[in-house]
Amino acid sequence: MSGVELLVALAIAVGLVGILVPILPGSILILGALLVWAWYVGGVTAWAVFAVAGVILVAGAVVKYLVPNRRLKEVGVPASTQWVGAALGIVGFFVVPVIGLFIGFVLGVYLAEVRRVGTKAAWPSTKHALRAVGLSIFIELVAAMAATFVWVAGVLAT
Repeated sequence: MSGVELLVALAIAVGLVGILVPILPGSILILGALLVWAWYVGGVTAWAVFAVAGVILVAGAVVKYLVPNRRLKEVGVPASTQWVGAALGIVGFFVVPVIGLFIGFVLGVYLAEVRRVGTKAAWPSTKHALRAVGLSIFIELVAAMAATFVWVAGVLAT
């Protein structure tokens, strides 16, 4: 394994962590690392690996938004609730580094739902929103892992 491949592997690992802890743009980082690898290695195989991995990552990004949003619409949780959660998550990140992101998101979703549906119905709506976010992260992680496996196969093939 060359130095470039080692750096690409490290960037992919950081991207995977960035998906689990949504601070870094994980899929974009992985795609960028794969682009660097394909450019460095060159050849049809490397560019085919980049293309396949890129299609997987883009498909994962599309599905990541479509499936959870559809589920939230089914249970009646509006997008505005998620935006409030995201805003308070960002604030929480700066107040309490890293874990504040999660605390702020949950608090923001809960407060938005209290305002929208009242105290009794707010927690079930909040749980639906949290499940949707978890599903979104899971979908992106599966796509990123699939792209990583394609890259590993490409490294072995070149």
